[in-house]
Amino acid sequence: MDGMDPSRLRDLANALRALAMDAVQQANSGHPGMPMGMADVATVLVSRHLKFDPTAPDWPDRDRFVLSAGHGSMLLYGLLHLTGYADMTLDQLRRFRQLGSRTPGHPEYGHAAGVETTTGPLGQGLANAVGMALAERLLAARYGAEIVDHYTYAIAGDGCLMEGISHEAISLAGHLRLSKLIVLFDDNGISIDGPTSLSVSDNQSARFEASGWKTLAVDGHDAAAIDAAIAEAKTADRPTMIACRTVIGFGAPNKGGTAAAHGSPLGEAEIAAAREQLGWPYPAFEIPHDIAAGWRAIGSRGAESRAGWEARLESQDAERRAEFQRTQAGELPAKLDDSVAAYKRQLVTEQPGWATRKSSQEVLEVMTRAAPELIGGSADLTGSNNTKTGATDPVTADDFSGRYLYYGVREHGMAAAMNGIALHGGLIPYGGTFLVFSDYCRPAIRLAALMGIRVVFVMTHDSIGLGEDGPTHQPVEQLAALRAIPNLNVFRPADAVETAECWQLAVQSTNRPSVIALTRQGLAAVRHSDSDENLCGRGGYVLAEADGRRQITLLATGSEIAVAMAARTLLQAEGIGAAVVSLPCQELFDEQPASYRADVLGAAPRIAVEAAVGIGWARYLGDKGAFIGMDGFGASGPYNSLYEHFGITPARVAEAARNALD
Repeated sequence: MDGMDPSRLRDLANALRALAMDAVQQANSGHPGMPMGMADVATVLVSRHLKFDPTAPDWPDRDRFVLSAGHGSMLLYGLLHLTGYADMTLDQLRRFRQLGSRTPGHPEYGHAAGVETTTGPLGQGLANAVGMALAERLLAARYGAEIVDHYTYAIAGDGCLMEGISHEAISLAGHLRLSKLIVLFDDNGISIDGPTSLSVSDNQSARFEASGWKTLAVDGHDAAAIDAAIAEAKTADRPTMIACRTVIGFGAPNKGGTAAAHGSPLGEAEIAAAREQLGWPYPAFEIPHDIAAGWRAIGSRGAESRAGWEARLESQDAERRAEFQRTQAGELPAKLDDSVAAYKRQLVTEQPGWATRKSSQEVLEVMTRAAPELIGGSADLTGSNNTKTGATDPVTADDFSGRYLYYGVREHGMAAAMNGIALHGGLIPYGGTFLVFSDYCRPAIRLAALMGIRVVFVMTHDSIGLGEDGPTHQPVEQLAALRAIPNLNVFRPADAVETAECWQLAVQSTNRPSVIALTRQGLAAVRHSDSDENLCGRGGYVLAEADGRRQITLLATGSEIAVAMAARTLLQAEGIGAAVVSLPCQELFDEQPASYRADVLGAAPRIAVEAAVGIGWARYLGDKGAFIGMDGFGASGPYNSLYEHFGITPARVAEAARNALD
């Protein structure tokens, strides 16, 4: 390790240990053991390898550092403070885990500069890192190594590797040979319950090797060994896992190496003893000037590298440079809206009766040509999800110039990797599976919503309308479950025009992920006139007003719009004025002014129909309203028979409307 005194590195690492001990103790809550155990590894990584600049935390070509073991958040916060991130002040460390601080219990994206992703649910950060490393390769293929050339590092613990998502993420990364991904495994042998031998006996190195990774093993407290291993990993032709054997709570003489250091403050007496054992005689939250200066010098080193990168970017062709800057800023191409508008006019003229999964593919043909930042994929259901277009060639380990990812049967890993792609910047990911399998994706969808990032989850086969595959594949509760997630738009379009509008809204949503639920069965067109306005943008609108005075309002989404329209015909024939309201996105509708919502819903009784459970619909129905839908699981059979069997029919909707008028 040329130019770095090992004892000096230990002093720098001890600053991290002290801040972790002190912050957790002051909060009377937290996890001191992991930051203390991984302080040496983190110090070597940041001081010797990590490319970053605290004065430009969003520099596109910075290395990405993901703390997948998010419970050890004080390791990250300590690094950010010591290396000079302006918003991570000492006061923020003192306010660890306090309301309104930048230092929540687990790292949260957007709370502080330098926090690349929200972690804490174990394994998610590891899968995010796979997505980030994948994004780097995709953009490097597009713009060249002069502009895109950086590593993704992740610190993962035993818990991350026990979680099932780790298998999916590791397998995908190995298959694609993501050579600029380096995982530092905190191999401390301790979990909350005690020694990991209580619950797991996996050979983690063999496991990674079986998935095509390079593996190395080091003493996690030997700075020279750590440095050499990272340097070797950076030359590999595949992703690398470095198993760093560490002592949890390193330096704590009584609790170190035990579960007692994992998830609770050490206590004043143990902290005092640790200070003595570490040779750290300084009071709580005090960092000696020379050590603080050493850390700031480490933080300042990236400025020169960033300046060189900026010069290289400036030397690029103006059009190429502008395209890079546009996509990094998350701005959509100017031509995209015009392309979608022209396509909508075509649909109004042609009135196709496609399944909305087909409608989705057709609008994606338009959008992927207009917006090269769209990166598609599917969890082994490409032909069913209809997510691939003529503009999206496959991505392979030998060719990252494509724009379509075959994720395999890895729904959870796909969703979390898409989060990582979005967090990296420069790309807009979308990926498909069946709606019923949104349950496999849910933890990653929830984190996308929590972070407020632009990811589009394409969920086809959205009801009993998928037919013969039966109740194992027919979603009934999934729409309600997804709608329960805050800051998530759940779209369920009714025809090709609505599908185009929902896709347009999804890619425009820079601070909120989207789910687009799509049918397997064909649907008749319901939008018969062109509109310059994106009607789905209000979440709900009057699709068909009553002939004469409105006496009943029928609410529906997706495939059940056809049921509502047929019921309207029955009622109108009886002289009952019935309006049909399409609600393709309840979240956007709920955000509209009260006056608009009142105008759309009207004062007449309301009947809602959706081939799903009715949870969440009551707020639209009022005292006299009724819901027609599912109250149990589906069944195997042709979809038309299933709608009759479960009573999701125009006749039953009309009957409910008559009853509401009595």
